[in-house]
Amino acid sequence: MVKTHSIINQFIKFGLVGITNTVISMGITYVLIFLGKYFRIPISENWLIFLAAFIGFVISVLNSYYWNNKYVFKKTHEGHLLPLLKSYFSYGLTWLISYVLTYLFTNLLHISPLFIPVLSLLITVPLNFIMHKFFAFK
Repeated sequence: MVKTHSIINQFIKFGLVGITNTVISMGITYVLIFLGKYFRIPISENWLIFLAAFIGFVISVLNSYYWNNKYVFKKTHEGHLLPLLKSYFSYGLTWLISYVLTYLFTNLLHISPLFIPVLSLLITVPLNFIMHKFFAFK
């Protein structure tokens, strides 16, 4: 049986790692967009934004895996590939869920766009925590 206090501490640490990952992802994305425009990389602006965001996502999830493995769940593995792939899967799935929720909140429930990101996070952050705790770092 897992102690509630321990799970709350893990959730708080998971949230702190998530905040730093958001900053890392956004920072990388914005820097790459700036550099792409500054150096006039010959691709469309849409592709530049997509590639920058994708690279930011890949690096931030790698960072997240490291800190969640070392600081949050304190797991050691014989190998890191499978838990890392599960971590990418977990983040990718909750990213997809957040976009579905955005569509539903906007088009079906007609919720103000100002509240949608918060509502989405209230669902995806706990889900992501559960997926990491019981799937990626099991």
